[in-house]
Amino acid sequence: MPLYEGMPAFPGDPAFSSTPLLRRENGDAYNLSLLGLGSHAGTHVDPPGHFLAGGLTTDRLDLGVLVGPCEVVEIDPSRPTVQARDLDGIRAGTTRLLLRTRNSERWARRLEYFDDFVALEVGAAERLIDQGVRLVGIDALSIERGIYGEFPVHHRLLAQGVVILEGLLLQAVAPGPYEVLCLPLALRNADGGPARVVLRSD
Repeated sequence: MPLYEGMPAFPGDPAFSSTPLLRRENGDAYNLSLLGLGSHAGTHVDPPGHFLAGGLTTDRLDLGVLVGPCEVVEIDPSRPTVQARDLDGIRAGTTRLLLRTRNSERWARRLEYFDDFVALEVGAAERLIDQGVRLVGIDALSIERGIYGEFPVHHRLLAQGVVILEGLLLQAVAPGPYEVLCLPLALRNADGGPARVVLRSD
């Protein structure tokens, strides 16, 4: 997801800003801007430290989890949430999974926040844990619905060491196998990290 002023943000998160400090047209030697953003702006990684005391922070995540073979799975667009049964077709041995829901079609029409996004149910999180998934991504700014509460999906996944990737744009991506390269900013002791995520096909 591109980072720009006016971009969608999860409710309560700070808005992105870009303030020119130096500009060539003003006689400065080069262009330089001051950026303001939250640690979960746009496409970003949720490490265990986002919710768990003493959990790993973004800079301490194993890059071997964030880079490697992955599977993009399309969720039936009629589904308002991702349930365990929607994950029945995941290939055995899949450790990195990206979920393309009807959210991506909405993002493709207009990049603005919507609160009725498709998200995971707790049962789906349990299914991913049972199948050995170590990285799960979704095309929403949060992997679970709701702004307040206990956040059981986050807690369950992160407690089991499953890294969460949120804010993906997958409308142009066909379901199937890829190599994912997910490199969050190396922010020391960060509870999250904006990331550039690339998929490569064979």
